[in-house]
Amino acid sequence: MGKRLLQAGGAAFAATAIVVVSTATAQDYPSRPIRMVVPFAAGGATDVPTRLTAAKLSERFGQPVVIDNRPGAGGMVGTAVAAGAAPDGYTVLMTSTPFVLSPHMYKNLTYDPLKDFVQVTQFGAAPNVLIVHPSLPAKSVKELVALAKGQPGKLDWASSGSGGGQHLFGELFMSMAGVKITHVPYKGSGAAIADVLGGQVKIGFPGIVIALPHHKAGRVLALGVTTARRSPQMPDVPSIAEAGLPGYEATFWLGMSVPRGTPKAIIDKLHKETTALLQSRDVVEGFERSGTNAVPSSPEQFRKFILSEYEKWGKVIRDAGIQAN
Repeated sequence: MGKRLLQAGGAAFAATAIVVVSTATAQDYPSRPIRMVVPFAAGGATDVPTRLTAAKLSERFGQPVVIDNRPGAGGMVGTAVAAGAAPDGYTVLMTSTPFVLSPHMYKNLTYDPLKDFVQVTQFGAAPNVLIVHPSLPAKSVKELVALAKGQPGKLDWASSGSGGGQHLFGELFMSMAGVKITHVPYKGSGAAIADVLGGQVKIGFPGIVIALPHHKAGRVLALGVTTARRSPQMPDVPSIAEAGLPGYEATFWLGMSVPRGTPKAIIDKLHKETTALLQSRDVVEGFERSGTNAVPSSPEQFRKFILSEYEKWGKVIRDAGIQAN
């Protein structure tokens, strides 16, 4: 009896000690610089909102949040670096749409995106835009679908590369619309938009920052944004769902994850500070200038969203037979 009481008392003491240590850790955190691993090269679509988030977190924490760009293999190189880091809150991963794409296209991953990370918060979301060259006789989503159905395989569309977001957004469109449009992959968004502007390829799915100036100048016609609702940056353009393809939604999103095993108190502190900065006007406006909307969420909401995205895009990739180059 006494032995059992001692054991119970020891277990209770251990549990209390864990809580005390966790609380102390969170109170002291951060006491040194935080590394934010970005699994892409500097200057890409993730750059402005990520650097703005890191800069504002540095101000709030009183410690540097240092961007560590680790590009390669569709984001897998940087993600593997973060997965192997100590779960102490001093390495965070800038998590974006390729996080749930690469596992379906590459074999022999050294990490499991769903098991090796815990989500902190989503912090941004950006639409792509379905655009057409003005010479194409389709001025709406419905007209484009009708035209494609009447000419199966004869129309073509440009993407920034096989297996990237633009490619998958286009594949989802074709699947839901029941049409076949020939995919023409390019090496980057610049080359893809150049040929759409020149009329060599008539259709594209670029990011909103790329599409917006050409739409305003009349060089392309924007038929719809890929998000479920209209974009504040392009309010005159309907969503693809609104314009004739109900249920269509494809977003390039950004968020923050940490290695599994990171103390919950630290996750909560990261979440609190990140979501707080997303409420400030200068951050919201800075995001919008880069074509991104500030979208804070709870860790649970972000986790649920990632699981949904993982299943959604896995099916698109399998159905289209997409493999990494």
